[in-house]
Amino acid sequence: MAVSIEQLRVAACLVILTLLCNPSNGDVAGGAAGATDAPHRRFEYKYSFKGPHLSQSDGSIPFWVHTGNAIPSADQIRITPSLRSQKGSVWTKNTVSFENWEAEVTFRISGRGRMGADGLAVWFTAGQGLEGPVYGAADSWNGVGIFFDSFDNDGKKNNPAILIVGNNGKLIYDHQNDGSTQALGTCLRDFRNKPYPIRAKITYYKKSLTVMINNGFTPDKDDYEFCAKVDNMIIPHEGYFGISAATGGLADDHDVLSFLLFRLTEPGQQLPPPEAEIPKEEKDKYQEEFENFQQELDKKKEAFQKEHPDVQGEPVEELYESVNDREIRQVFEGQNRIHLEIKQLNRQLAMILDEQRRYVSVVTDEIARRGAAAEPGQVPSQHLDTIITSQQEVLKNLNDLRNSFSDTLRQVASVQHQGNAAGAYETVQHFNDIKEHLHVVKRSVEHLAQRNGGPSEKVKCPELPPMPSCLSTTHFLIFVVVQSVLFFGYIMYRSQQEAAAKKFF
Repeated sequence: MAVSIEQLRVAACLVILTLLCNPSNGDVAGGAAGATDAPHRRFEYKYSFKGPHLSQSDGSIPFWVHTGNAIPSADQIRITPSLRSQKGSVWTKNTVSFENWEAEVTFRISGRGRMGADGLAVWFTAGQGLEGPVYGAADSWNGVGIFFDSFDNDGKKNNPAILIVGNNGKLIYDHQNDGSTQALGTCLRDFRNKPYPIRAKITYYKKSLTVMINNGFTPDKDDYEFCAKVDNMIIPHEGYFGISAATGGLADDHDVLSFLLFRLTEPGQQLPPPEAEIPKEEKDKYQEEFENFQQELDKKKEAFQKEHPDVQGEPVEELYESVNDREIRQVFEGQNRIHLEIKQLNRQLAMILDEQRRYVSVVTDEIARRGAAAEPGQVPSQHLDTIITSQQEVLKNLNDLRNSFSDTLRQVASVQHQGNAAGAYETVQHFNDIKEHLHVVKRSVEHLAQRNGGPSEKVKCPELPPMPSCLSTTHFLIFVVVQSVLFFGYIMYRSQQEAAAKKFF
């Protein structure tokens, strides 16, 4: 009996060790259930921005407002440039009333020094803190701020750091201690001068705020690591998202590349219809604008029917051009342009042919004059016979080219008179013939250029008399000195402009 009790004790110890070393079935089931109960994410474009068309032509950001020294561009927003005592921020124009949300912020903080200042902040507050002493935003805010503090104010060598600071609208931010006395969560991360942009994922789900960080060492967008988490976090039900930054005695470039907001919905919960998300005032305003537009459209239709009585009773939609009609019109317009170009080439070729004929007639008259003036029995020059033969071949080739152009023009004209869809194959054949004729023209012109480029067929033209010199040595030296002074002045001006531009980059 004693042996059996010892065996029971050993078995009980083994069971306890097994339970301590391995999770229970209930824990495994709970973990599996948690994995399957991931919230549903829906992208909210009215509270987001990203490149490559981030800003509009007038410098504004759709659905966002920027203040201070913020500089929007096509692919990013420079919240503050690397100059001393700069402040800037961007805020959503409309309030956000999501119960659960997730924000993904991509930014870059870079500077020339070993240390930077002051830092960047991501906000969710009940009001827009457009300007103030806390990283370029207002103090005593009502909401939460995630601070990326890059300057060590308290001298404890615990920066750069990321802090989560909440406020109910009554607290003053503790700058001297870098907010460490008010931080609800913090982690030490170096986010300055990284090869890739820093990515922060801020999730507020079921009263819990979590901050995940991508350290910027890899281009992997999903390579996040845990930073901090605050449970039982109470924030305003409605508020504004914002991003702000500031510089002090030291300065960094604070650039935000994108801000993407997602609405989180618990599994099984239905999203409200889009109509319910629009306030009643805006809905009434849009409905009134639509009714006014509809009334103006009806008036224009009635005016059109009065001005065109011949089309009364016909549907107005049939008066507009359809997609097929537009395509056919574009084909005919292209054929007309080709026709005009070929006509222009034909006129130029006719001009060349006339010039060549006049040239042949001049040469022929010259040969006849020299033959009449020559002594009896003298044989005409062989060089002139070669020129005549060459010019006759040129005339023949030009006539062939002209005939080819005439055939091309007739083919293009026949294509233009065919407007039905059944002639599509014939149209393609005509265009192929046009292409072949143009290749023939190109080869013939090249052949003519080679024929006329031979040394034996060149005709010497009378040489022009030498141009008298109108520039003295003194004038030339003065001109060189003036040009040198202007050149060095331009070099100095350009170097000053580049030095001034480097302050912003």
